Amino acid sequence: MRTKSLKKNKINVVTLGCSKNVYDSEVLMGQLRANQKEVVHEEEGNVVVINTCGFIANAKEESVNTILEYVQKKEEGVVDKVFVTGCLSERYKPDLQKEIPNVDQYFGTTELPGLLKALGADYKHELVGERLTTTPKNYAYLKIAEGCDRPCSFCAIPLMRGKHKSTPIEDLVTEAEKLAANGVKELILIAQDLTYYGLDLYKKRNLAELLKNLVKVDGIEWIRLHYAFPTGFPMDVLDVMREEPKICDYIDIPLQHISDHILKSMRRGTTYEKTTNLLKDFRKYVPNMAIRTTLIVGYPGETEEDFQLLKNWVEEMRFERLGCFTYSHEENTHAFNLEDDVPDDVKMERANEIMAIQSQISWELNQQKIGKEFKVLIDRKEGNYYVGRTEFDSPDVDNEVLINAEEGYLRTGEFFNVKITAAEDFDLYAEVVTG
Repeated sequence: MRTKSLKKNKINVVTLGCSKNVYDSEVLMGQLRANQKEVVHEEEGNVVVINTCGFIANAKEESVNTILEYVQKKEEGVVDKVFVTGCLSERYKPDLQKEIPNVDQYFGTTELPGLLKALGADYKHELVGERLTTTPKNYAYLKIAEGCDRPCSFCAIPLMRGKHKSTPIEDLVTEAEKLAANGVKELILIAQDLTYYGLDLYKKRNLAELLKNLVKVDGIEWIRLHYAFPTGFPMDVLDVMREEPKICDYIDIPLQHISDHILKSMRRGTTYEKTTNLLKDFRKYVPNMAIRTTLIVGYPGETEEDFQLLKNWVEEMRFERLGCFTYSHEENTHAFNLEDDVPDDVKMERANEIMAIQSQISWELNQQKIGKEFKVLIDRKEGNYYVGRTEFDSPDVDNEVLINAEEGYLRTGEFFNVKITAAEDFDLYAEVVTG
C-alpha cells in the first residue's frame, strides 16, 4: 500500500512577445488540459514553460532575463523544471544550450509535439481550434497563418517562423465557432502577414473569402484585422469591410517608413507614392476606417532629410493610431550587412519626435468625438472605471473608453452604447446612453 501520493505537477505557461505567441501558448495549454494536466498562465507552478520572443534586442533581453529568473528559482528549489520554447529558442537554441544549460530542454516554434512529450502529454490532432484562452472572455486572437515569405531586410521572423502557411478556411470557421460558444464576441485576426493569406492554399489572396465565412458565425459581433502588409493588399477586403457590419472599420498595417531609398533598402516592395495612394484608397472606400501603423526610425542610412520626410508625412496622413520603434540591428538579417550608423540617442530622439506628433494628432481626433455616441465593448473594471473599447480600438495598444463605475453596473464582455463626455490623448471618458 502506498503511503505517499505522487506529487502532481502544475504547469505554469509564461508568455512573452506578441499576440501570435499568446495564441501559441493558448494552443499548448489546450493540449495540456486535454491530457488532464493542471495548467495555469503566469501563476505559480512547479513546472515552467517560457514561450519566448526573439524579434528585436529588447524582446530578446526580456526573454533571456525571464529564463534566468526561472533557472534561479529552479536552483533554489522553488520550481522543479524549466522548459523554453518560442522564437528565441528557435533562433538561438545552440547558444542558449551553451550559455544557460540549466534549462531542462529547449524547443523551437514548430516542436509542439516534442514539448508536450517532455511534459508527459500526447499531441492530440483532433483538437482543431481547441484552446485555453488567456485573454478576457469577450475577445480572442485567431491566427490565420504562420510564417512569412516577405524579404524585409530588418526582420528576423522568417528565420524563426519559416515560410508562409495559411490555415484552411474551414478550420478557422470551426475554431471561431468554438470560441463563440465560449462567449467570445470579438475575433482579432493575426498572422505575420494577413495580406498573403490564401496564396499557398487557394492560389490567390483569399482574405475577403475568409471574412465572408467568418461573419456567418453566430455570436461573433466584431472581426478585427491586424498586421496587413501594404504590398499586394487585396482591395476586395475593403468591399467586405464596407458591406459587413461585423468587420470593424479598422486595420493594422505596419508601414515602417516612407522615404523611397529607405523603403528600397528595407526591401518593402513599395514606394512613397504607392503607399500614400493605398492609404487614400482606404479612406475613400471606408471613410470611417481607423488606420493603425508602426514605423521604424534610425534604420541604417536614414538621413536627417529622410526623417524630416517621415515626420511631414505622419503629420499629413493623420493616422488614428501609430507606434514608433527604434531600429534594432539583428544578425542574419539582410540589413545586418549594413552599417548601423544612426547613434542610439538620435534613434530615441527621432522616435520621441514622431510620438509627440502622434499624441497631438490623437488628441485632436479624440476632441472631435466629444458629444458623439459609440458602441463600446467592456473589457474589464479597473478602480472606479469600467474600461471598454470602440470598434476603432484594439486591446492593449489603442484608446480606451472609461465609464464611471459609480453611475451603475455594467457587465464585462457586453456591448453598451455610450456618449463621449471628455477626451485626452489616448483615453476617452463616456456615460452610458439609456433608452
